[in-house]
Amino acid sequence: MIDIKFLRENPEKVKENIKNKFQEGKLHLVDKAVELDKRLREIKQEVEALRAERNKASKLIGGLMAKGQKDEAEALKAEIAAKGERTAALDAEEKDTEEKLKDVMMVIPNIIDPSVPIGKDDSENVELERFGEPKVPDFEIPYHTEIMESFGGIDLDSARNVSGNGFYYLMGDIARLHSAVLAYARDFMINKGFTYCVPPFMIRSSVVSGVMSFAEMDSMMYKIEGEDLYLIGTSEHSMIGKFIDTVIPAAKLPQTLTSYSPCFRKEKGAHGIEERGVYRIHQFEKQEMIVVCKPEDSMAWYDRMWRYSVELFRSLDIPVRTLECCSGDLADLKVKSLDVEAWSPRQKKYFEVCSCSNLGDAQARRLKIRIDDGGKKYFAHTLNNTVVAPPRMLIAFLENNLQADGSVAIPAALRPYMGGMEAITKKQ
Repeated sequence: MIDIKFLRENPEKVKENIKNKFQEGKLHLVDKAVELDKRLREIKQEVEALRAERNKASKLIGGLMAKGQKDEAEALKAEIAAKGERTAALDAEEKDTEEKLKDVMMVIPNIIDPSVPIGKDDSENVELERFGEPKVPDFEIPYHTEIMESFGGIDLDSARNVSGNGFYYLMGDIARLHSAVLAYARDFMINKGFTYCVPPFMIRSSVVSGVMSFAEMDSMMYKIEGEDLYLIGTSEHSMIGKFIDTVIPAAKLPQTLTSYSPCFRKEKGAHGIEERGVYRIHQFEKQEMIVVCKPEDSMAWYDRMWRYSVELFRSLDIPVRTLECCSGDLADLKVKSLDVEAWSPRQKKYFEVCSCSNLGDAQARRLKIRIDDGGKKYFAHTLNNTVVAPPRMLIAFLENNLQADGSVAIPAALRPYMGGMEAITKKQ
């Protein structure tokens, strides 16, 4: 949510931003916000004047009564009553206008960073840099679930019977690998100075509406029936929510947290759920990182955060590239976003495994997360980035570390988390 003062003073810039995001259907909302904001300020001004007049008249009544000027006093009382009725009506209109303005402002996209490339959708995202040499071995790489099945490591049929499509049982060494990757990612981020946290896995609607757009909420979130609670689609939501309605002393910034959680997603929309694979599913686990910082520090943290993901994937012998998200591919709250994509030797292309985002003060404004800097208060900036999200990350791991004999090599960095194993081998 952008600053209403900025919109009031720069409506054309806000409209240009909407055009750059190819959301022309929202252009009328800028004029609507200007109109509601103007009316709201008029109401406040009139209410303030009416209350001042009422206070002045109230003081006069006592004097008139003391002088025996009863008729004049009664006339003033009638005037005060009329002003009271008008004030009550304006108070109701003010509340209604504030709600309408909030609803409009919640839909207007955040102002994107000038460095963001302009494009309609993810097909126009821009490759920035590659890390590691993408290789295609001289032997066939099976589909990722076939690799897992070769180790007795996945059971999709049982999961389908128990929960439906979009769920899985991980077994044996593949399940162990899944947990090892998460533990390694946890320690990796702790060693970068982040504080480890296991957050709530359900959040209230006030947090949901503070951290994401309505469109995202509808396509992602599962609501708990009969409760004001939603299952989290990613732990960044409850991690940012941790700071709701707080004032953080500047000396305690940045707040850098890394969190483990399961994640639950409807995955409504064009992509759908895979029946055979585990790339797009209803339930998965993730290690996340978030930063709450001063506005002037947020871009430096943005660059630092995505580089952490690159470093981690390269330590596991997985080639990656970075992809700058274009304007049309940015969610409404985001200022700037970058995807880290891992190389798939089977598909001979890259696919998304991490997403790093700078949301400016949009979430902080919605959730009232402020900084106290020597008595001066202003909104914080918030950022988030995936550390790892297995089992999607496992696809890249298995394909890039698969050997010609069907075994999977364990990179040195991960061996302590796999009990010293140097490879996963097929069981007889």
